[in-house]
Amino acid sequence: MRLEPISAPTPARRIVPPVLALVATLVVTSVLVMIAGRAPGDVLRQIVIGAVGSKFALLETLNRATPLIFTGLAVAVAFRAKLWNIGAEAQLYAGAVITVILGTGALSAPSFVMLPVLAVAAFIAGALILLGPVILKTRLGVDEVVTTLLFNFIFLLLVSFLLEGPLKDPMGMGWPKSARMLPEGRLPRIFDGVRLHWGFGVALIAALVIWVMDAKSTLGFEMRAVGQNRDAARFAGIPVTSVMIKTAVISGGLAALAGFSEVSGLKGSLTLDLSPGFGYTGIVVAMLALLHPLGVVVAAFFVAAIFVGADSMSRAIGVPSYIADIMLASALLFMVLAILLTKFRVRRD
Repeated sequence: MRLEPISAPTPARRIVPPVLALVATLVVTSVLVMIAGRAPGDVLRQIVIGAVGSKFALLETLNRATPLIFTGLAVAVAFRAKLWNIGAEAQLYAGAVITVILGTGALSAPSFVMLPVLAVAAFIAGALILLGPVILKTRLGVDEVVTTLLFNFIFLLLVSFLLEGPLKDPMGMGWPKSARMLPEGRLPRIFDGVRLHWGFGVALIAALVIWVMDAKSTLGFEMRAVGQNRDAARFAGIPVTSVMIKTAVISGGLAALAGFSEVSGLKGSLTLDLSPGFGYTGIVVAMLALLHPLGVVVAAFFVAAIFVGADSMSRAIGVPSYIADIMLASALLFMVLAILLTKFRVRRD
């Protein structure tokens, strides 16, 4: 048996494998739910109700989707150019750290000035975090998968040091957390009385901007060309190193905006558990979206709905919420296989 490339996949070839991947995910989940002694229909219904069954549930799902849109976009941008950015978690925390440093007193200005400054500063911080591994890759050939992954652990240790030292809140009763953000540095709520903030709006705008850049701009074409074949792109006169650096700036900056959004819009301070793995989950979001910027919004909502709904389902009928992790892991594995089958067909020799 061998894999034969498909030069021009038909629309059916592009659609059917991803749909079958979602069906296979539901089958695997249903089997595990039945092993746990529950009816799959009851569990799935409770997940849907917990995620979108009320105004509060829907807004909480959108709130959870906000950082996933940013990290999903960061991964999608990088992966399209074959830049394997596994370090969105570190870039997220970099954005959160600079937001807290500036937003707790280092910068004093009205909201209409402070919020854009905090967002830009966070974007730059995340970009700088990813530039290091990209320079090592382009100059020395160092594998960026290793360097970006290790940066996650290094930066988390740095954040832990900062929260136990320079950034520790003197009024925090000894807890390792930063001081509260100034009111001028907080993103306003979209609706009164709920936690959904304007970081969600910024995430939607970012997705639209990245889609336009990818589909309409010269840089988007260059990034796709580099991702398809780096040597061919270089032969055609595309500055590959420059494109990789620009990709790193955009990708790292987008991931850092997730940290800015969480601190400025939701938490109001920095803690070591700010992210329950948003950077890693962004990889799942990007792959489920087939690296399409607008698809990232849909995939982020889907993933957020599973997590929020699973928490509610667990409280309602007693099935462990870890079923959400299994669903996402299965969806990712099956979707990777689906992507393979959209580009190759299996031939028997």
